[in-house]
Amino acid sequence: MIEIVRQGESASGMTSASPRNDRHNFIDIPIMVKISDIITESVRVKTFIFDYKLEFQSASCGQFIMLWIPGVDEKPFAISYHTNDSFGVTVLVRGEFTHKLHSMKVGDKVGFRGPYGKGFSLKNNVRRGESASGTTCIVGGSVGIASIAMLIENLKKPIVIQGARTAEELLYRDRFKDMILCTDDGSIGTKCYPTDLLEALFQRHKFDIIYTCGPEAMMFKVWEFCRKKGIGCEASLDRYVKCAIGVCGQCDCDGQRVCIDGPVFDAESLGKMKDFGKSALLKNGKRVSIAEYVRYRSGLVRQPHHDFQLPDS
Repeated sequence: MIEIVRQGESASGMTSASPRNDRHNFIDIPIMVKISDIITESVRVKTFIFDYKLEFQSASCGQFIMLWIPGVDEKPFAISYHTNDSFGVTVLVRGEFTHKLHSMKVGDKVGFRGPYGKGFSLKNNVRRGESASGTTCIVGGSVGIASIAMLIENLKKPIVIQGARTAEELLYRDRFKDMILCTDDGSIGTKCYPTDLLEALFQRHKFDIIYTCGPEAMMFKVWEFCRKKGIGCEASLDRYVKCAIGVCGQCDCDGQRVCIDGPVFDAESLGKMKDFGKSALLKNGKRVSIAEYVRYRSGLVRQPHHDFQLPDS
């Protein structure tokens, strides 16, 4: 039997998101912004806060921006922090772009465009507020929790599960103090995967919906669990995003363009995606298994620059 351990303990109607999908009709020019603060979240993860009043609403939790370092590259990152006059992204260091970003200091400037994509939907009965009566569960794996951080802040008392390989890789432990933690090595919380806790938690709380972001194998198990229980599910998918405006097809997932049709998809849409949990495109266009995709994305294997393969029509 798996024991559920919260952080700090020891072990013994629907409102649609507001995606700016109209952006695919033109190309944005990056806006240069100053880094106003840098938060060290873990050994390999930092949050960068920018001085800029970003057009962003609670209904858009899960959207992303394209961050540009002149002379280096442009990459997508979920909006993980937001105030009236600033916003931030949380970044895991793993390649040339992220190493350069991690070396930057407060006062340095980068460019951004966005926000883009479709975020998480919020049922009226689970929004933060006195009238909320529903129960939600958040399942975050590794740096994927950055994509759902803003969502957590807009829900009323969600059950939040965060998993990572070790204690030092867990994020936002001061920001969200009531999280249920689990680690692969048992260094903190329960020694298990986040999905191992769902059955016991569901029996206790009877969730209306589960929101998730993290490794795709984990999200696929979350989706299977929700389908079995007949409850809602929304997942934020990770694919290579280059243009962010639905033109290049690099982020294809069985005909869905993750940059504008997602990155967040509901249970019905996920069930129609044959690629979900099974395959993805590398940045050279080659389709590979999810396991191989994760290896390339983690930087464990260098990506090839040949064997281009068009997405299936």
